[in-house]
Amino acid sequence: MKKHYDILIVGAGHAGAQAAIALRQQKFDGSIGLMGNEKYPPYERPPLSKEYLAGDKEFERIMLRPQSFWGERDIELLTGCRVANVDPAGRFVVLTSDEEVSFGKLIWATGGSPRMLDCPGSQARNIHGVRSRADVDKIMAALPTVEKVVVIGGGYIGLEAAAVLRKLGKTVTVVESLNRVLSRVAGEPLSRFYEQEHRNQGVTIELNAKVESFETGDDGMATAVQLADGRSLAGDMFIVGIGIIPETGPLVAAGAAAGNGVDVDQHCRTSLENIYAIGDCAAHSNPFAGGALIRLESVQNANDQAKVAALDIVGEECEYNAVPWFWSNQYDLKLQTVGISTGHDEHVLRGNPDDRSFSIVYFKDDKVIALDCVNRTKDYVQGRKAVVEGLNLDRDEAANPEIPLKEVGLV
Repeated sequence: MKKHYDILIVGAGHAGAQAAIALRQQKFDGSIGLMGNEKYPPYERPPLSKEYLAGDKEFERIMLRPQSFWGERDIELLTGCRVANVDPAGRFVVLTSDEEVSFGKLIWATGGSPRMLDCPGSQARNIHGVRSRADVDKIMAALPTVEKVVVIGGGYIGLEAAAVLRKLGKTVTVVESLNRVLSRVAGEPLSRFYEQEHRNQGVTIELNAKVESFETGDDGMATAVQLADGRSLAGDMFIVGIGIIPETGPLVAAGAAAGNGVDVDQHCRTSLENIYAIGDCAAHSNPFAGGALIRLESVQNANDQAKVAALDIVGEECEYNAVPWFWSNQYDLKLQTVGISTGHDEHVLRGNPDDRSFSIVYFKDDKVIALDCVNRTKDYVQGRKAVVEGLNLDRDEAANPEIPLKEVGLV
């Protein structure tokens, strides 16, 4: 007999798990199936490249809820399942096991798979992504025999992994193809600060360094990465952190409008009737990005979109317009970001990076659009209003760390 759920959630990460929780919080009493392709119950992803990799947190401490929680809420966990096809008209999915599962409404919360390199030698067994518990478990199991690690990608994942590996005593090199780290998500002052911080901690940073291939030994293990400029960087382990590829194939094949992710409206509905998409795989028009259609890869976005989809399902009016926020822990530095700095035309530095406590206020068209706050939680909390309301702050006062952001005058 075909399984049926009133709500079938495909993807058991932050977004999918929160959607199930939110539905029950809204007193939805129909059947809910929460389907994931891993064998584990839902768990947090951000600690994978931080506390979990460092060994500071056991897996049980990064589980989103205790194992018993799901059964107590009558949410059926379907682990180790992958969807091969979606039939929107028939309202069912077909799993790779050929099993069919029908639904009243479908929430697609599959996130993405790590983007890996496609070049000679890139299939070597000691080249790892950092996306799942299995990825990090493999890294941790190999670390006792590893001395040199080459991290490819200077985004948050790569830098967080580099920080942990240095803490564990490894020799670490970060290879970034662009002219600065964090170039896609932060302004130049923050990039240069983190480059210097990592160098101070003993990490080698290679910028404008494009990977051409990997040298491999007879045992199938990579021994070095070959760069486009002819240099070769030796390593015992290679970690690739260059973003994700949204897991949208079955929905796109079923006819969902999509580009960089599955397109959704402000209610997180796809172009297919009775089908929603949320989290890392969902592309939405974001008011804090000038209305551009973007994907946000953050816990905040996953949780907020999950709540919007749940409210829409139970008939409550709700639109997704939450201000984006993000954090990153590296060494003893806590970075907190609010808003989206992409496209800024001006910035103000608040404090001194040499003190390892400072903020950057980003402006566009005379409006505050984002803040990056390093070890300055008060700035992050007080500056949120300026981003949400698009305020035009006095530049000189904003640059004075002695003046609380909430007291900075308007222009």
